[in-house]
Amino acid sequence: MVVRDIDELPKNAANYTALTPLWFLERAAQVHPTRASLIHGSRRYTWQQTYQRCRRFASALSSRSIGLGNTVAVIAPNIPALYEAHFGIPMAGAVLNPVNIRLNASTIAFLLGHSSAAAVIVDQDFFTLAEEALKVCSEKTKGFRPPLLVVIGDENCDPKQLRYAVGKGAIEYEDFLESGDPEYAWKPPEDEWQSIALGYTSGTTASPKGVVLHHRGAYLMSLSGALIWGMNEGAVYLWTLPMFHCNGWCYTWTLAALCGTNICLRQVAAKAVYEAIAKYKVTHFCAAPVVLNTIVNAPPEDTILPLPHVVHVNTAGAAPPPSVLAAMSQRGFHVTHTYGLSETYGPSTVCAWKPEWESLPPETQAKLNARQGVRYIGLEGLEVVNTTTMQPVPADGKTIGEIVMRGNVVMKGYLKNPKANEETFANGWFHSGDLAVKHPDGYIEIKDRSKDIIISGAENISSVEIENVMYSHPAILEASVVARPDEKWGESPCAFVTLKQGVDVSNEQRLVEDIIKFCRAKMPAYWVPKSVVFGPLPKTATGKIQKHLLRAKAKEMGPVKISKL
Repeated sequence: MVVRDIDELPKNAANYTALTPLWFLERAAQVHPTRASLIHGSRRYTWQQTYQRCRRFASALSSRSIGLGNTVAVIAPNIPALYEAHFGIPMAGAVLNPVNIRLNASTIAFLLGHSSAAAVIVDQDFFTLAEEALKVCSEKTKGFRPPLLVVIGDENCDPKQLRYAVGKGAIEYEDFLESGDPEYAWKPPEDEWQSIALGYTSGTTASPKGVVLHHRGAYLMSLSGALIWGMNEGAVYLWTLPMFHCNGWCYTWTLAALCGTNICLRQVAAKAVYEAIAKYKVTHFCAAPVVLNTIVNAPPEDTILPLPHVVHVNTAGAAPPPSVLAAMSQRGFHVTHTYGLSETYGPSTVCAWKPEWESLPPETQAKLNARQGVRYIGLEGLEVVNTTTMQPVPADGKTIGEIVMRGNVVMKGYLKNPKANEETFANGWFHSGDLAVKHPDGYIEIKDRSKDIIISGAENISSVEIENVMYSHPAILEASVVARPDEKWGESPCAFVTLKQGVDVSNEQRLVEDIIKFCRAKMPAYWVPKSVVFGPLPKTATGKIQKHLLRAKAKEMGPVKISKL
């Protein structure tokens, strides 16, 4: 028996269009053309100007045959150009790849090669990093075709770097925009499954994985994030969270939907956060717990307290310590705790606040709020399952299982990686790899992380990649890296090292300094181990290093203290 709908009415141009967040920008320019869209130092743009600049961006790319099927990499901190890239690049039909500015040249070279970047748009302060990465690409790839190179000037930086980049043949960003049409007739995607963005994981296996996101998911998460957080039309948002991190948790697009104002910060410091709140009447910002810790521990001269108004803060990246949540609350910040992954467009669960918690003691409130919570409005499925049976674990707050998700805000998949896709989408769920319990009220709470990812200041660090570098040190026989508690960063890498026979160990401190210096030259600064411990490594009968014993040892050592310097 064929079951039919009540009608046979077809989709047509009047009643169906692909979902895309690009329309938000057109609407913002129409509704609030003169409202401030972006403020960066002395620079100030309106929504009408931002819309025109993004259309120029798309036009400039299109005129250089960059569009559907192409990737455009942007290497920049939180500046207007990176915000504009979130609209201008997909308006041309291309895919935006915002690159983590903390990565080293060889990792960036891998990203540019893997994504076949047709253009690289880079902030002047990171031009030499991009230059080095492209040199690595040309050395490794036969018949390498250099991408279009655009350099972004910034009046807050030394003009020498900009002159150097232009001298090397890079097009200055403002000149690049000038070559485009402010009335460019951009087209939305024909299919909402079309890719809008590509973001790379921190390389928890041998190489970083490219997370591909679609227009539909970006549209739904942009609106879901605003609803979950209770953001209002005209919100004033401070960019403390990097836009390169999961597209700024999709708030890049949300701000256009709400016709709000973006306040850009090149570098995040507690003083700059407090000053922006007072100067621009900031209503919202996102930050990892490490940033919240900086804010609550800022010296009195860097703060502006009491706050002139309530400021809403969204935190994710690692479970925030209840003491930090309580301290933020005491200072007038209202903290919403969320959790998610690059593969889920950023945060996709929220510790939804319940009115009945208001009467509980502050410590209990903070403890409840430190859980990862329930699914976002835009996520259709969230469960904690037994990894063998795929059955949900009992809601007892004790039984550990894996967090799995499904729905429209789960990535399309990993770029050029069918094996990883088969594993991550097994049994019709996205497997997060994070281990958690489910409480009787249905809220989930992470208890451990699968494998050995170290989360430092909300950035994922692969212990395997650090180990691979350390093994190339001439004095090191074996190395194993685990997470050690860190007062400032939450966690930081701790290296357990067995030295080669014959190595002079009379001056251990000098040896530690030499290993750290070696690491600094070969990996991003935040990957460099903060602790190095010498001695034999515990192993199983089959010769596998017992990392759980090393983790316990690192925990016993106590947290890495915040430097008083």
